[in-house]
Amino acid sequence: MKIQKHLFIKVFCYYKMSLEPIYITDYNYPLPDERIAKYPLKERDTSKLLVYKSGQIREDHFFNVGKYLQAGTLLVYNNTRVIQARLVFHKESGARIEVFCLEPIEPSDYQLSLSSTAGCVWKCMIGNLKKWKSGALQLKVTDRLTLFAERLSTQGNTHLVRFTWSDTATSFAEILDKIGELPIPPYLNRQTEESDKTTYQTVYSKIKGSVAAPTAGLHFTEKVLSGLKEKGIKTTELTLHVGAGTFQPVKTEDANLHEMHTEFIAVPREAIVDIKNNLGHICAVGTTSMRTLESLYFIGEMLNAEPHSVLVSESNQNLNVPQFEPYNKEHSLSTEQALQNILNYLDATKQSVLHASTQIMIRPGYKFRLVDILLTNFHQPKSTLLLLVSAFVGGDWHTIYDYALSHDFRFLSYGDSSILFRQE
Repeated sequence: MKIQKHLFIKVFCYYKMSLEPIYITDYNYPLPDERIAKYPLKERDTSKLLVYKSGQIREDHFFNVGKYLQAGTLLVYNNTRVIQARLVFHKESGARIEVFCLEPIEPSDYQLSLSSTAGCVWKCMIGNLKKWKSGALQLKVTDRLTLFAERLSTQGNTHLVRFTWSDTATSFAEILDKIGELPIPPYLNRQTEESDKTTYQTVYSKIKGSVAAPTAGLHFTEKVLSGLKEKGIKTTELTLHVGAGTFQPVKTEDANLHEMHTEFIAVPREAIVDIKNNLGHICAVGTTSMRTLESLYFIGEMLNAEPHSVLVSESNQNLNVPQFEPYNKEHSLSTEQALQNILNYLDATKQSVLHASTQIMIRPGYKFRLVDILLTNFHQPKSTLLLLVSAFVGGDWHTIYDYALSHDFRFLSYGDSSILFRQE
């Protein structure tokens, strides 16, 4: 009954907003397994680069990406770092149980949870759950350190798991670094290897929290970044912790009925100033940066409508962008004013970083307010990321993907890259 009620609410809201159906079968394409890059290239920046502008396509290599960006462009990248979030326990019977940490619950702040030395609770996915009927699992980390996992409750296909350990001088992050596995994408169909610990991180990653990499950034090298700086291309950074939901395919016939997962974002005040001062010249590195940037408009609009109720809130729980926020009403506020509202809010609350969350769904029909250029890899068929690309290029995604398939581009996380210029 709960599932039926939840679906009824979603269907009701969908029809109330009168959104045109988006048939996910229209966003399918043949992707042979051999076109999925199982490993990265030896040199990150030698990947191929598809350039799409004004309906025209050409190809190059990523180390030449600066040729396509004008001086004064602001490059916005996601500095999140992938954590070794998969833990493998063995019961006395020999049964193997995988616990995949998705997001922190207690404490809910990523940094507080990862730095905790007294225990924490995470939302997790559990492999071989039928073998974990009850009781605590334990995993020996060192001679003096044992990790314990206790299942607390179930939420759909996820579970709340309490972690405790025997050495209170050790943080949860240190435990994950010692015994956790880096969770590479399931479509690679292979085990994590030692090299992935380096190749599945961007060179600028630093804020731990993601369970998947923002893969558009994997092509950057220090040499490329240095070349961009010399050309007068500016950079700024934000954080969106990528969840396992990024791999979740759209299973509903109408993509509007797909439920977007919540993603947590953090944007420094100075980054918002940079973005506001460079509107019209914003290049998002990846779909995670895109979703964060576009969410800023709706957060600023929220602060414009109800500044007092948000300001008195003791947390940022009100600062969440719902999935259909871009489509449920007219949005007449200017982008400049929306960003200024955020700056005013941060100043009034004496915060240097905007903390919020987003479920934004960028689909055909979306009006872009911040991003002009998108650097991104080639995404899975029938995915929300492909819907985002289609929206950005005015529905012309087939032209791009047909070219990539017929010109030996490598697909998905370890694959090649594209630079797309927005087309209405």
